[in-house]
Amino acid sequence: MSNLFDTLKAKMSGESKKVVFPEALDERILTAVSKLGSEGFVKPVLVGNKEEVTQKAQEVGVDVSDAEILDPADYEGFDEMVASFVERRKGKATDEQARDILQNGNYFGTMLVYMNKADGLVSGAVHSTADTVRPALQIIKTKPGIKKTSGVFIMVRDEEKYVFADCAINIAPDSQDLAEIALASADTAALFDIDPKVAMLSFSTKGSAKSPETERVSEAVELAKQQNADLLIDGEFQFDAAFVPSVAEKKAPDSPLKGEANTFIFPSLEAGNIGYKIAQRLGNFDAVGPVLQGLNKPVNDLSRGCNADDVYKLAIITAAQSL
Repeated sequence: MSNLFDTLKAKMSGESKKVVFPEALDERILTAVSKLGSEGFVKPVLVGNKEEVTQKAQEVGVDVSDAEILDPADYEGFDEMVASFVERRKGKATDEQARDILQNGNYFGTMLVYMNKADGLVSGAVHSTADTVRPALQIIKTKPGIKKTSGVFIMVRDEEKYVFADCAINIAPDSQDLAEIALASADTAALFDIDPKVAMLSFSTKGSAKSPETERVSEAVELAKQQNADLLIDGEFQFDAAFVPSVAEKKAPDSPLKGEANTFIFPSLEAGNIGYKIAQRLGNFDAVGPVLQGLNKPVNDLSRGCNADDVYKLAIITAAQSL
């Protein structure tokens, strides 16, 4: 696991990216921010009242002097932010409504990222996924050609690294959704120094069963190939045909993957969520994530059950995504 983050830190050498933390009064956030600030790879930005944040840090026993603390109540660029928000929302919020909305830490922090005052955002230690992701979808929005964001886990065990997607966001993706998830996951794999070999998973291998579910996956493969002809991607596959060379030789002898896939796209959120938890609990893999992908700028969501180390790691990932 340490090698994974050493790789990301090496990518960020000399950068010091700004990452916003809207949940500035949470002990886990403050502990992680203290460590991040002292290392210098990330420049933390805490959203909240400076006196309250400083007092809370003292109570926790951590030093956040390396962090910038911004309070929506007295932020000097607030009028500019309000105008930018109203323009971005295209008539869905008045000036008065915007001033109220931007008192919310997640919206304020997301606007900092949108306006290039920060490079990414990490939230979710206290807030729900919807509270974290909604502002990002409304303000930052998805990259050109991508309609939906998705969530991946980097599965790590010793020297092994794999990408599992979508395990966090899209309940029942259609063929276009699956193609987008595959393309975005390949980019995420590359960020972690994984040369993407993408397998689109199902309960069938190359037509061994026929159903709307399997055809949806095989169609997604073709859509992804149309958008990126250089990407090594194939399917539909049962997991063993994608991962075990001897099985691949029998079930899919003509596949370019040859049972060496490292980036796995599940056909539904149900399958993806079950799959990563089985690997985590039975296979003793560490599950890093979920890492949100497909947005114009990085915003990532913590679990409310996270610890300070989870916050620290996700902040490193967020900063690396902004490179």
